Amino acid sequence: MNPVKVSFEFFPPGDESMGQQLWSCVQRLAPLQPEFVSVTYGADGSTRSRTHECVLRILRETDLVVAPHLTCIGATRAEVLRIAEGYWRQGIRHLVALRGDPPAANLSDGRYCPGADGFAYASDLVAGLTGVGTFDVAVAAYPEGHPESGSVDADLDNLKRKVDAGARRAITQFFFDTDVFLRYRDRCAAAGIRANLVPGILPITRFPQLLRFAERCGATVPAWLRQRFDGLDDDAETRRMIAANVAIEQVQSLRAQGVQEFHFYTLNRAELTYAICHALGLRPRVAEAQVA
Repeated sequence: MNPVKVSFEFFPPGDESMGQQLWSCVQRLAPLQPEFVSVTYGADGSTRSRTHECVLRILRETDLVVAPHLTCIGATRAEVLRIAEGYWRQGIRHLVALRGDPPAANLSDGRYCPGADGFAYASDLVAGLTGVGTFDVAVAAYPEGHPESGSVDADLDNLKRKVDAGARRAITQFFFDTDVFLRYRDRCAAAGIRANLVPGILPITRFPQLLRFAERCGATVPAWLRQRFDGLDDDAETRRMIAANVAIEQVQSLRAQGVQEFHFYTLNRAELTYAICHALGLRPRVAEAQVA
């Protein structure tokens, strides 16, 4: 088998305690030599300054490749492109381009209404970034369809627009049924989508939190997964063991089907992600990935 590649997602901390947790996570995972690490925006772009601070610290104090999230929400086209230009000047060459989750004021009958002076969709943002520099742009993909897209077919059309606009990598929403990803991979190939399709893996830290995430993004939580966590609300140690087992089974099954790259939604917690990467055969190379 070819070597596995991984990437990790972090979110900007809201206070000092969360900042310490994030940096502990970065220190733990950096020696695994990820292809890149991404740093999220808030749902409506509200964490922009904290995202920027987090990105700069990772750049300054580690050798990691950083891919900041950039969204269409809460800023004009000119403002978004100025942010991208700033990242380019700071040596950043990877971005994750997303539409973003709009605040209630940008919704009409539950559907998104783009601002007149902003990028309407991620495909427009990806196209706009080509005028700033030759970024390696990743975008989002939804194996079960985005809640607003109406169907998986409509969502595939949207993904193709993003790839045709210049995206090189598509990172999927989390899922737990391996066949969901494999069917989606086949449909992407049939639709002529040539970008690298990377499964997004969510290690389960808290099951009620997972259920909220899944409801918000339209991901299915299978009955077998619910059963594994049933009755464990007060048993954190067993939950961690089962969560690790579930994720390791998932990535090993995907690898057996030719998947060689994985993106982990770490939630700023390193333990489960590190264990899964260890099971994939990744080992730390401390001398090459020092964190100050």
